[in-house]
Amino acid sequence: MRQTQLFTKTSKQLNQEETSANAQLLVRGGYIDKLMAGVYTLLPLGRRVVDHIEQIIREEMDAVAGQEVSMPALQPKDNWVKTGRWDSMRDILYTIKDEAGHEYTLGPTHEEIVVPLAKQFIQSYKDLPISIYQFQSKFRKELRPKSGILRGREFLMKDMYSFHATVEDLDAYYERVTAAYLRVFTRLGLQDVTYLTYASGGVFSKYSHEFQTVTPAGEDTIYICDGCRLAINHEIRHETPHCPSCGKDQFTTAKAIEVGNIFKLMTKFSEPFGLGFTDASGARLPVIMGCYGMGLTRLLGTIVEIDHDEKGIIWPEAVAPYRVHLLNLSKDSVQADAAYASLQAAGVSVLYDDRLVSPGVKLGDADLLGLPQRVVISQKTGTNVEVKLRSQPDSQLIPFDQLLATLTTPNV
Repeated sequence: MRQTQLFTKTSKQLNQEETSANAQLLVRGGYIDKLMAGVYTLLPLGRRVVDHIEQIIREEMDAVAGQEVSMPALQPKDNWVKTGRWDSMRDILYTIKDEAGHEYTLGPTHEEIVVPLAKQFIQSYKDLPISIYQFQSKFRKELRPKSGILRGREFLMKDMYSFHATVEDLDAYYERVTAAYLRVFTRLGLQDVTYLTYASGGVFSKYSHEFQTVTPAGEDTIYICDGCRLAINHEIRHETPHCPSCGKDQFTTAKAIEVGNIFKLMTKFSEPFGLGFTDASGARLPVIMGCYGMGLTRLLGTIVEIDHDEKGIIWPEAVAPYRVHLLNLSKDSVQADAAYASLQAAGVSVLYDDRLVSPGVKLGDADLLGLPQRVVISQKTGTNVEVKLRSQPDSQLIPFDQLLATLTTPNV
């Protein structure tokens, strides 16, 4: 992509309404645009980052036998009345009434839709287990949306639902998904700061599990066990004085962002809709369920909160919108055009800054946008090119004809 053709532009202006690093940097870099409080547009660069996050999650959900679907965002009132959540969750529901008097909600979650859907296809124990997931915008009536895209009224989420014949089968699958979630965070570069965290199970079970990423920007307080990598959410710390895993009672307190959660729903939603199955003996039993959520736009903001400096964003290579930022600081574009063509031909994703602006502007924007590798061609480099990792302070000069080999070498 030539930067002269990019839909968006960078900005030096700080938005006084935005106090979080993720909002300031993503807006200034042209990754997102704020429409109103808690609602943002994903611009081309931001969309590319989210697409990469989505693909990583998709691969890991497919690896645990998840099947992808896409369910409606507009949901009928009757389904929510059946579960009792039309009233109990009314404070966060965006509701709509049409001319005929029918009422709907914009989905904050999809248990009320996925269960009657599954009922069409699950009749026997032979149909179980099954797991389906989707990527979709959710809507929740946040009274005080804040922290940029970390807490919004509209957000992109992956939600998966599993259906089982026995609690033992759910337990086993729950562990598989837990491992898959940890692989996602490893691939996103968040493995060293993300903790499996015990939290309240609410009406579902004694405990649920969250995945919390430690950062001063976090809204939650967690207690990290000094003996293992488990953590406990502050909301249940008083009733869980010892680590549920290793039994130790020494913890480190930290602020964190919830980036995922998993629940054992059991029969909470299958019973209201009559979702059952016939077992091998002919008995009719309710289907046992689990659910597994992960916020994609929240992950976008979390990565920025974790990976930035005073100059801008520092994207992990796995999710960066482009791998290479090619900057032409020469008076002509012959050498830079050749580099751009060779990188594209080799399948290297590259953003080519071919704008007629000063070198200082180009270098500053490169730091702000935060692509993993910067390549500079200028009068000073001569027959060489300057290559620099965004995460490192030093650059290196290499011969022009070695550029492609250098960029395709791991850790360079």
